[in-house]
Amino acid sequence: MFDLSAIGIGYGSLLMLGSMILLLLTGMQLAFVTALVALVFAIGWFGVGALPLITSRLYSFVGDYVFLAVPMFVLMAALLDRSGIARDLFDAMKVFGRKLRGGVAIQTLLVAVVLASMSGVIGGETVLLGILALPQMLRLGYNRKLAIGTTCAGGALGTMLPPSIVLIIYGLTASVSIGDLFKAAFLPAFILAFAYMAYVLILCRIHPEYAPLPTAEELAADEDINYFKALLFPLLTVMMVLGSIYTGVASVTEASALGVVGILISAAIRGELNFAMLKDSAKATMSTCGMIIWIGIGATALVGVYNLMGGIDFVEEIILSLSGGSVMGTIMIMMVILLVLGMFLDWVGVALLTMPIFVPIITGLGLDPIWFGVVFCLNMQVSFLSPPFGPAAFYLKSVAPKDISLGEIFSSLLPFIGMQIAVLALVIFFPELALWWK
Repeated sequence: MFDLSAIGIGYGSLLMLGSMILLLLTGMQLAFVTALVALVFAIGWFGVGALPLITSRLYSFVGDYVFLAVPMFVLMAALLDRSGIARDLFDAMKVFGRKLRGGVAIQTLLVAVVLASMSGVIGGETVLLGILALPQMLRLGYNRKLAIGTTCAGGALGTMLPPSIVLIIYGLTASVSIGDLFKAAFLPAFILAFAYMAYVLILCRIHPEYAPLPTAEELAADEDINYFKALLFPLLTVMMVLGSIYTGVASVTEASALGVVGILISAAIRGELNFAMLKDSAKATMSTCGMIIWIGIGATALVGVYNLMGGIDFVEEIILSLSGGSVMGTIMIMMVILLVLGMFLDWVGVALLTMPIFVPIITGLGLDPIWFGVVFCLNMQVSFLSPPFGPAAFYLKSVAPKDISLGEIFSSLLPFIGMQIAVLALVIFFPELALWWK
């Protein structure tokens, strides 16, 4: 077999990248692309003897105890999708929509924050808001772009607010405390949510026609809502999950299991728990977690091989030379790389492919990897909304009225992407926003 090591790490890196791009263009899934490229380079660069090293790295990834939190939080989201808890929560939040211009949009964002604090998966949350909030705002005569943008951006808040799956995967990859990551992300996540709300209120103040006030009949209909029933279970679940983590009573994995138990008990009390619901939730959880695990296996193998090739040192030299040794220049280059990758790759792949390379550079520069985890999460927040493959837009499109095109969704998201980039810049230039708790 041809000895790939003869071409050197520079050309080897280009060949590896080119091979991945070509395979992705054929339609092959990212998980299988990374695994195939890793296998070819492991054998071609080192020989068959390198394979046991790669398999041991894979075992350490999938065998991590904290990884159990991922299926638990995904299961929480699946159960929420199939219960009436989110619907009742949205109805209860109508108190914020009364006599306030733009109130239904604010109501939507508040529900998004609560749902994101219950499970850190954006797909289900975006779909739920697309079903509950978007039709109501359009029926009330809200500006289409405002309604679409608020629903989609609010649904994507699950990537930032603890217990975010993005933060969990980053913590596993960077070998840092996930509990500390949750604490660090708390303030930036709420700054982002409040920025959305402030934008809605200011826009509706400038353009009152964007958000008509509800009629007397609609206000009267809201009087029948059982606020106690609607708010009790979601708030108890949030307290169980985040309260147990922040107080140190439970680890992230244990808290995720508590959250599932809380949702199951809530659904049982509400009379919604049945075999069909459990079966559908389990199937959805297995599908999502299977995707995450397979991408993780492929990416972990690829990064392991590249590390053995000396690629991490090579990339570090390239980035530091391009930045001229400047700390801020290095961070900016990383941000651009993440933004570009986030437009084309799933966030799991981006995290597992780049963080093993970027985190050692960050720690080598004397920066806090916990802070960088929040910065990475904010960067991925932008990728969830950005064209051409922003997943949040596609999730919303799946449940939006047929006259709403994907192009209209992306154009509606532009102000929210701008706010995301502004908050990202704030956290980069003022790290204490993420490290306030230290």
